[in-house]
Amino acid sequence: MKINENYSKLEQSYLFSTIAKKVNEFAQNNPDAKIIRLGIGDVTLPLCNAVIQALHNAVDEMGQQATFRGYGPEQGYDFLRESVKNYYKSHGVDLELDEIFISDGAKSDLGNILDLFDKENVVLVPDPVYPVYVDTNIMAGRKVLFANANKENGFLPMPDKAVKADIIYICSPNNPTGAAYNKEQLSEWVKYAKEQNAIILYDAAYECFISDNSLPRSIFEIEGANDCAIEFCSLSKTAGFTGTRCGYTIVPKSLGKLNQMWLRRQTTKFNGVPYIVQRAAAAVFTEEGQKEIRENINYYKENAKIISDTLEKCNIWHVGGKHSPYIWLKCPNNMTSWEFFDELLNKLQIVGTPGSGFGQNGEGFFRLTSFGSKENTIEAMKRFEKAYMK
Repeated sequence: MKINENYSKLEQSYLFSTIAKKVNEFAQNNPDAKIIRLGIGDVTLPLCNAVIQALHNAVDEMGQQATFRGYGPEQGYDFLRESVKNYYKSHGVDLELDEIFISDGAKSDLGNILDLFDKENVVLVPDPVYPVYVDTNIMAGRKVLFANANKENGFLPMPDKAVKADIIYICSPNNPTGAAYNKEQLSEWVKYAKEQNAIILYDAAYECFISDNSLPRSIFEIEGANDCAIEFCSLSKTAGFTGTRCGYTIVPKSLGKLNQMWLRRQTTKFNGVPYIVQRAAAAVFTEEGQKEIRENINYYKENAKIISDTLEKCNIWHVGGKHSPYIWLKCPNNMTSWEFFDELLNKLQIVGTPGSGFGQNGEGFFRLTSFGSKENTIEAMKRFEKAYMK
């Protein structure tokens, strides 16, 4: 018996455990301090009424012999896939039903999709980056290259034709930076992928935060993307499904074998998302559901604007916030990411996320999120403005 030694090549991530330790120690030593957490990547508003009602109805169905369901189709029930198809059509993208695969979230599929690709493929990911892209490929023994995202390019790196890559990860709007590609920029990536005979793995988990029609919500809005891209999306941030778990992956049939390979993989290794969760997910795409989740998304976006406006007042460089729940800022006074973390915690009792935890290019930067309450966001920014207003 031999174990997969690639796991020993993974860097130990102490980011969130270190954050928790520092915050807990501060809270113990300062029991009266009101700590405001703006580092959380989880939603805080509850599921909307349309979703809750659908869950209740589906649970009742499961309690009756006539409407009970056991194993469902691994690729998802047609009623939910039709809802996803119509959602894409409303944004100008035509999909076939058997190109849509329902999953328990984008994170799972972003890792599992790698079953389809040889371990000799070279992977290109941006830096800073969502750690799942890197770690899942290291686990498989692939070579990982990094696209240089930095302040100069607005944390939106463009393709370098001198770099050979087989698998390309793009997340837009991005986690952790909140930066979003426009159609012209994504067109360049599609062109590059086709020249390289590469595949783009496109993470669209935050597409619901886009408020400008000039920005694509799906890579399939780009001509030619059907021939070189797979798209992953999730209801986690869209509709508060972080704990309910449901997402979907689009594998175009024009990718040849990959569509059938993914179907084969899912039918072999996955038993599908629970019926009650899929009924809840379908409710998200109804007229009532869309109205209700838009209210929640706007709540988070208003928080993001409060943060962004404060940073502008303080003349602190940042990206994100407008089309994303994440705000990525340059640490003031040339502080490192952890120095700024300590200062925010100890002086202002605000918790954020050090950018260095997302990669080498994250050093000197910091991530704040808009997933807290409006009251806390306003209070935190009052403290921030008082401390950093010049």
